[in-house]
Amino acid sequence: MNKEEIDVRKKSPVQIRNKKASFEYYFVDTFTAGIVLTGTEIKSIRMGKASLVDCFCYIHRGEIWVKGMNISPYFYGSFSNHEAKRDRKLLLTGREIHKLEEATKQVGFTIVPTLVFIDQNGRAKVDIALARGKKEFDKRQTLKEKEDRREMDRAIKRY
Repeated sequence: MNKEEIDVRKKSPVQIRNKKASFEYYFVDTFTAGIVLTGTEIKSIRMGKASLVDCFCYIHRGEIWVKGMNISPYFYGSFSNHEAKRDRKLLLTGREIHKLEEATKQVGFTIVPTLVFIDQNGRAKVDIALARGKKEFDKRQTLKEKEDRREMDRAIKRY
């Protein structure tokens, strides 16, 4: 990721994060993918009505899909409203898909969506990460580090 890509994410009016993913997994590599949306899904995302809780990516026939991503139906939509939870296709290059496919064949690796945002052209993008699961003691260590950071911030604020 270069600096321009990071700036686009920070400036994006919509940032839907998967907070649980960083607690459950170590991120080995990250990719930015486009997402194929239908009907009123983009309007719901622009309103922030999406969730990445309990979703994951899988590769099927050389294409990468996200499963379990919830995009709420658009409030002002009528008969053309979309289905809230359906598999959605992600847009990556063939080389990136092949790299992810080879990596996920190894034991303990998976593909997890971490962030949905709107880029400067108004298109919805998804950050996905090649991730390795954490063990129980790793999760405890993460919580301990987080608590230590909070205490340090509190101590700095006092002075």
